Amino acid sequence: MLKTIRNVITGILVGLVVLLAVLLVGVRLVGLQPYVVLSGSMEPTYHVGSLVYVQKVDYRELKVGDPITYMLDQDTVVTHRIIEVLVDEEDPNTLRYFTQGDANDIPDGTSVHYKNIIGKPVFSIPYLGFVSNYIQQPPGLYVALASGAVLILLVFLPDIFSEDEKKKEQKEESAES
Repeated sequence: MLKTIRNVITGILVGLVVLLAVLLVGVRLVGLQPYVVLSGSMEPTYHVGSLVYVQKVDYRELKVGDPITYMLDQDTVVTHRIIEVLVDEEDPNTLRYFTQGDANDIPDGTSVHYKNIIGKPVFSIPYLGFVSNYIQQPPGLYVALASGAVLILLVFLPDIFSEDEKKKEQKEESAES
């Protein structure tokens, strides 16, 4: 009975770890890039602490009303909604996008050059961004590594001990014969 409970708990924990790994890392294999929502500028569409999954998109397909994720500067990624698209008079292939957060009263101060666009959010998962941020930096990184080590021990140690017990029982049986 105790072994069954341990196996169920271990199975659930392994399943959660695999799911978390897929949601945080595995989605990159299908072309999605996850970003954590750190401010409330896009409430209620994207809540603070959500993980937003962004897919690359052809900048020419973007239109007014679309949310986009873009590089504001080297260190800052922003997700806001397009409120106006402006075509450069000298080069019609150069587009600039004016954006605004859903919760903001005024548009953003500068336009977004098409080269700064990362992509378009396709879905988000509330609260998962908090987990992502936590495990990417100490002490959360240490907690995640320690949890992984404990999980590995929970999965493999019982099998090792049961093999040792079987060998011991076989030796005892052959000694009695």
